[in-house]
Amino acid sequence: MSAALDLMEARGGGQGRFDTGMPGVLLVRSFQTIMPVPNIYKPSLCIVFKGAKQIMFGDRTLDYAEMECLVINVEVPAVGRMVGATPATPYVGMTIEFDTAILRELLQQVPAPPRSAAATPSIFVGQVDEQLAECLTRLVRLMSNPGAVPVLSPAMMREIHYWLLTGPYGAEIAKLAAPETHAERVARAIHYVRDHLAEPIRVEQLAAVANMSSSSFHHHFKTMTSMSPVQYQKQLRLVEARRLMLSEAANVAEAAYHVGYESASQFSREYSRSFGIAPKRDVLQFRELLAQATAR
Repeated sequence: MSAALDLMEARGGGQGRFDTGMPGVLLVRSFQTIMPVPNIYKPSLCIVFKGAKQIMFGDRTLDYAEMECLVINVEVPAVGRMVGATPATPYVGMTIEFDTAILRELLQQVPAPPRSAAATPSIFVGQVDEQLAECLTRLVRLMSNPGAVPVLSPAMMREIHYWLLTGPYGAEIAKLAAPETHAERVARAIHYVRDHLAEPIRVEQLAAVANMSSSSFHHHFKTMTSMSPVQYQKQLRLVEARRLMLSEAANVAEAAYHVGYESASQFSREYSRSFGIAPKRDVLQFRELLAQATAR
């Protein structure tokens, strides 16, 4: 926590996202409770140093707080928010995207964790143990020395993956890199959905991509993501449309048609139902919030 705060003050203070100089590694601070933000969460480790966060996906809601971590093993559209942050008690956290190449290399060198026989959720909350906390501290301190980052950070990232793989959640994290697991097959189908976002999909089609029976695929997909494949595609479409409106200045109709909606009014209804706000109003509010957060 102390190392993170020192770095943030050195980078201008304030709130928002702070560049770490490391791909896939992000530090965040917020002085206010942030409205729910839809996003595509990549396989990653999300650690809370101070404060609390909440993530909502499918029919599940997970809360996690200081020295807890959110483990995400599958790319998933979700809605996240900081909870209870104030200038006196800010939210401070870090996100580290998993590197499957490192995991595969480590699986060749350490005993593989036992595989879980049953389908299990691919998003869960865990504890940050002493070994991981010590490694994260050194990683954050390294960020203050930009010249050393490209030289030393690869070894530190490998160490973080090692502790995760050999820790209490190793069996779940190993699914990211182990071939032909149910998790890997479902991830294959998820990549297909992402790459064919504007096209209609059928469960049978995705099951074939995953090389699974339709019933088995649907069961494992729902268990891992808390959504059916059709629900997953709809949420993915809505989040991508939101990105287009925010990042590429697309209007509501352009964003709707780009992600596969035939009607802008249908898109607006589903957007409002899923995110609790009309798309145009959401974009305006987020831009106002972003302007506040980036003012340092």
